[in-house]
Amino acid sequence: MRIYDLKQKEVINVKTCKRLGFVGDVDFDMETGCLLALIVPGPGCICGFLGREKEYVIPFCDICQVGNDIILVDIKEKDVTESIKC
Repeated sequence: MRIYDLKQKEVINVKTCKRLGFVGDVDFDMETGCLLALIVPGPGCICGFLGREKEYVIPFCDICQVGNDIILVDIKEKDVTESIKC
């Protein structure tokens, strides 16, 4: 699977069944080529007019399943609300 293919997939938290967004970038180890984390841009502030405040950095160990259209992740709601604040 290519990075471009991951960017076409929507990320959903299985704990809360909420959409987090689409994959914006990935973090991987340059030496081994292993995927370390998915980076999903956070929600926009004030209806998206002022850009984005933070982003979700989802470690590889929190990825449950990668499907054809979506990626299921298992992250705590506390982690999500603390990482995204406008």
